[in-house]
Amino acid sequence: MELFIMGAMTIIDIATSFSTGKFNLTYDFIAPEAEWEIVGESLFSGREQIIANCEKVCSYFNTVTTNFKVANILVDGDKVVINGTAEFFKNDQLISFISACDFYQFSEQKQLVKITSYCITRNYLG
Repeated sequence: MELFIMGAMTIIDIATSFSTGKFNLTYDFIAPEAEWEIVGESLFSGREQIIANCEKVCSYFNTVTTNFKVANILVDGDKVVINGTAEFFKNDQLISFISACDFYQFSEQKQLVKITSYCITRNYLG
């Protein structure tokens, strides 16, 4: 199975970077027509909308301490599924915990064309 794309980044690397909030590492791999659905919350259509949302999320990440843990990575051809958790701390207090599963689909040109994210959030502070 061929997983390498554009140099050293594999589709697993790209998906893992996206799932763990290292969005800037993935921007070059997002297809112009890509879609990102956060189920029950939002749909971002096109590379520009996806990157704009990633930048918004990064702004939030800059206000908290994050702890991402990847539990499983499944690969089937041009598809990658990652599930795991994210903890968010402010002033050393846990303020939010997310259990997530992200489904990634890549094109034949090894560009990210679809992301579907399922997130269950538990907030700890009002």
